[in-house]
Amino acid sequence: MKAVVRRLKAVVSKDDDSISADELFEDLFPRESKPSVMLRGARHRLGLTQIELAEKVGSNQPAIAAMESGGRPIGKDMAKRLSDALEVDYRLFL
Repeated sequence: MKAVVRRLKAVVSKDDDSISADELFEDLFPRESKPSVMLRGARHRLGLTQIELAEKVGSNQPAIAAMESGGRPIGKDMAKRLSDALEVDYRLFL
């Protein structure tokens, strides 16, 4: 959280005290896709391993790892299975 606050202070100009969520995301995760970061964060929030999540959604650990690294797209069907397992809106992963 401290890192987020430092980043916010660095990107918000003195004349304007607002920043869009997309701008903040791009600053915090410049080389990562939003779906992959959301997936990793949602999994960590519930304390699940990649193997545990894979079992919940009927997949395998390498597939989850690939989605989390941005190497594999998350389709709508998988997004819905992930959202059920992770208790979040499926649109976070699209």
